[in-house]
Amino acid sequence: MQIHNNTLIAECSAYDFKEMLERRKVKSWLKSVSAFANTDGGSLFYGVNDEGTIIGLENPQADASFISEMIKARLDPVPEIQLIPIEHEGHSLLEVKVKAGMLTPYYYYQDGTRTAYTRIGNESVECNSQQLLSLVLKGTHMTWDSLPTQVDANKYSFIILANTFHEQTRQEWNDKYLESFGLVTPNGKLTHAGLLFVDNCTVFQSRIFCTRWNGLYKDNAISSIEHRANLVLLLKYGMDFIKNYTMRGWVKMPNYRLNLPEYSERAIFEGLVNHLIHRDYTIMGGEVHIDIYDDRIELVSPGAMLDGTLIQDRDIYNIPSLRRNPVIADMFTQLDYMEKRGSGLRKMRELTEKLPNFLPGKEPHYKTEASSFFTTFYNLNWNEAGNIPVEKVAQRANITLNEFSVNKESSEEKFGRKVRKKSSEEKFGEAGQKLKNVGKTAQKIIDLVISDPSISAEAMASNIGISPRAVEKQIAKLRIMGILTREGATKAGYWRIITNSQ
Repeated sequence: MQIHNNTLIAECSAYDFKEMLERRKVKSWLKSVSAFANTDGGSLFYGVNDEGTIIGLENPQADASFISEMIKARLDPVPEIQLIPIEHEGHSLLEVKVKAGMLTPYYYYQDGTRTAYTRIGNESVECNSQQLLSLVLKGTHMTWDSLPTQVDANKYSFIILANTFHEQTRQEWNDKYLESFGLVTPNGKLTHAGLLFVDNCTVFQSRIFCTRWNGLYKDNAISSIEHRANLVLLLKYGMDFIKNYTMRGWVKMPNYRLNLPEYSERAIFEGLVNHLIHRDYTIMGGEVHIDIYDDRIELVSPGAMLDGTLIQDRDIYNIPSLRRNPVIADMFTQLDYMEKRGSGLRKMRELTEKLPNFLPGKEPHYKTEASSFFTTFYNLNWNEAGNIPVEKVAQRANITLNEFSVNKESSEEKFGRKVRKKSSEEKFGEAGQKLKNVGKTAQKIIDLVISDPSISAEAMASNIGISPRAVEKQIAKLRIMGILTREGATKAGYWRIITNSQ
């Protein structure tokens, strides 16, 4: 907060200005105290008008006593506050500083009714049912996914989870993990998170709706399917649908194939994981939607930002990590489906920006509306005129097409229409020279790097099914051939495919 030219300058989301103390309409300011205590804290400044101009108070001491008395009488529980007198150029101000509470929800009490408020932008608004439930859970230091149910764990199996854990981590599953991961309580009851991971998932809102639309809008659907399953299968079904209805072009380099996908597969995987983890499962009738259009893919899930802010108004590189469902998030981390730390939103952008055919302005876009979160991935091979020919895409990746032939797998082919393909041996046969291509394992490494430039050698080995030592040998060969290079630090860096022809 700063005072400039007798005007108070402050962030409106964390401050409220009051020209005077309303003694007959205490609700007008007590709801702000409730809202600040229920969210991130804030301050009310008395003696300042709505424009921030300092007016001053006649008797700040009497006002402070009345404020303290009303807070104790009308708020339950009583939040922690500070009353701070301020003197500025002959004007007396009073700051009521409200600390973010740990015993939420903080109710305003009057005439036998209790109402909790929350802070949205520069307003203090009454909590809806979902917000109230979140505050109750916060006040009890619990989350929805960690709450126990009355369902006996021994009536359900976790075979899919156990097999996936073994495939992803190369470690043997132990049923003791169920309790240590928070899926089963010590007395043998499933938690809400446990219900979402059992083989025969019975949670109604554990669903995804997948649709491939014809064109740019929700007019005619080429394909539409609903999946209801546990979270492991939902992730698999969602990614399978996306792979089936997106296109991948590629360019034949002298001794390897360079993929030029429409989207970063790893970025979309990260996005779908985030939508399954961070969605609000207390919203009944809500589900995750995957909508594929010609020019974009949209992922939509129930539940806005946990702190009530709008993601489009935030800097994604400076958003603190807040997890609505920490047990589910931890389970996905154990499966190596997400980073152990860091922002998934930032990761999606970085993965997309490192694709060979990336164009500025095509990074993922995030938006919140009411109680939904949107992630949009833009087709890198699409412009206002429509689908960009793969030859043009290849030029963006610094490929000289009069030296290297082009091939592509078309989404039209997947929809049942035939597409002409060029020969992958074009030009090379004319030269009459037999080029030494990289092997299948090396090509798999190249493909993995394109999908996820920050992938580790260990992850490559696990994905391909070979030893880390074998991967290191293949990487060394690719570096000697001038195909692969490493940028940045060992742990924080990333791989880059060298596409400039020499």
